[in-house]
Amino acid sequence: MEVITRKRVAIDTMKTNQVFVIGHVNPDTDSIASAIGYTWLLRERDGLNAIACRAGAVNPQTSWVLKRLELDAPQLLTDASPRFGSVMRRLDTVSPEQPLADAWAIASRTGGVTPVINPDDTVFGLITPRSLFEFLLRELKPTQSRRDLKISDLMSIKCSEVADEHVTSFQANSRIRDNLNRILREERDEFLAVDDNKKYAGLCWQRDLLNPPRIRIVLVDHNEAHQALGALDEAELIEILDHHRLGNPSTHTPIRFSVDVVGSTSTLVSERVEESGLSLPWKVAGILLAGLLSDTLILTSPTTTARDKRAAERLARWAFTGSSVLKAETIQTYGKQILTAGAGLTSRTPEEIVSNDMKIYQGGGKQFAVAQAEVDDLLQVNDHLADLNKALNDLKNKRGLDFAMLMVTDVVRGTSRLLLASAPPALDGLPYPPQLDGTRLAEGMVSRKKQLLPVVLGLLED
Repeated sequence: MEVITRKRVAIDTMKTNQVFVIGHVNPDTDSIASAIGYTWLLRERDGLNAIACRAGAVNPQTSWVLKRLELDAPQLLTDASPRFGSVMRRLDTVSPEQPLADAWAIASRTGGVTPVINPDDTVFGLITPRSLFEFLLRELKPTQSRRDLKISDLMSIKCSEVADEHVTSFQANSRIRDNLNRILREERDEFLAVDDNKKYAGLCWQRDLLNPPRIRIVLVDHNEAHQALGALDEAELIEILDHHRLGNPSTHTPIRFSVDVVGSTSTLVSERVEESGLSLPWKVAGILLAGLLSDTLILTSPTTTARDKRAAERLARWAFTGSSVLKAETIQTYGKQILTAGAGLTSRTPEEIVSNDMKIYQGGGKQFAVAQAEVDDLLQVNDHLADLNKALNDLKNKRGLDFAMLMVTDVVRGTSRLLLASAPPALDGLPYPPQLDGTRLAEGMVSRKKQLLPVVLGLLED
């Protein structure tokens, strides 16, 4: 089975038979990799119409990996709120110049309606029982020349004369909930849907718009609602696969929920592939291996387990085949290239550095952000310190947070420097020595999840 690599899908991507597999906002390589890998498994093992998605922009490291493996980024899906495209039906159409007989033939199969579409695919109007009745009222008055109009004559009239030209239209990819008031105010049941270029896309009925289907979502590499795509509560959450702390959203029905103590979600995906007796294509194996090596810093992070090491060997066996662009690589050489691709502060703006790999947490009555950036030398921080502090403070204010932190990690030496914006007094107890420039030096700390976050939460909740 080939890898799904399209950036965009057709306008009706939210049909109920589809499942969207998506990682957290500000996705890292493991988030993108596990979405692609788990999508492959759901398709191959379960026969589901699964689509890999991302909830934000791809960072430089992930971009490098995707380019190396000749893969496109997953589809961007920032909001789970149902769109008009999820309920529209693409009915057959007529042109304004066609006879009413042609529209009549279509209406007999569509419940009495026929879209009238211009030659350039823009909307002219809609023929409905009401528009036909209003036409007859106009044309069959005793004073009118057509008062003796026969059925055969009626059927030869141009559709443009019968169509209602004032039918409300909505963009197929716009959210239904944003237009509910307008829908309820309209004295009609039918609405036209158009694409981004105002071309005809389909027809919607009010009854469907008031009760749209929920899109089906699988969350990977996270389980906290505030780290997920927008309007998650409007979706049908069917599964979570993760390796982080619990902070999961409530669900209306039981779901499959897996949170395990490993270094990456890519590890969990690879284990499920092996349990199914399947073998991954080298591209999918390559992206999963990248996610694993990135999250575990080439298996040196304190989050690394024996299962991660076995998963890396398994994925390497699938990825480093003779037909692969990675055939000459080893786990170490491939991992170093991945970490180098994402390291450094000079190629990104300060705003990108504090937001690309950033997660929001809650604890001790505080809401805060912890961002992480990787470098190959902590001395880089000195050249960008003022700008990074400003960007971190701006992030805190923009998101309405109590405080924010940036963890700059030296992936070569395995240590970090911490930048803090509006840190509360409780964090004075951080066991990382303050430096003269206001940062804190955290020797041996490389993991936000396992090393930094437990300490911060412990001080806030003490």
